[in-house]
Amino acid sequence: MPEQPPSLTLHQVRDYEFDIAFAQGMPHLVSDEPPPLGRAAGPSPSHLLLAAVASCMSSSLNFALAKFKSDPAGITTTARAHIGRNEAGRLRVLRIEVEIRLGAAADQVPHLDRVLAQFEDFCTVGASVRAGIPTDVAVFDGGGVKVK
Repeated sequence: MPEQPPSLTLHQVRDYEFDIAFAQGMPHLVSDEPPPLGRAAGPSPSHLLLAAVASCMSSSLNFALAKFKSDPAGITTTARAHIGRNEAGRLRVLRIEVEIRLGAAADQVPHLDRVLAQFEDFCTVGASVRAGIPTDVAVFDGGGVKVK
């Protein structure tokens, strides 16, 4: 059976704080703007964008590794947004940096070069966001060596 397109519903709690309801049975999430607009009762929309890109990139890397039966010995991902003003003076996410760290050393991950060459292509969210926001992805092995 085909997967239903993702959807969610936001309900304003107060000011800039929203309760986000996903599919039935999934936990709700609260988003909010940081002070002075909001109370930082939850992640901001910028945080949620980063979480979506980082989660998708990590899942895509894991998927590509699993195709080759390779174990990354854990994946830790950090994403950073560079926020600044556009030509009209409006705040925008100007660039995203994603740093993925494998638990295993590169020489312990079979076919890592092939995986690194293709995993970003599997990332639906990251590839979509990249069409409008420059996104840099770096991958490091368990020894801290940059492999991509």
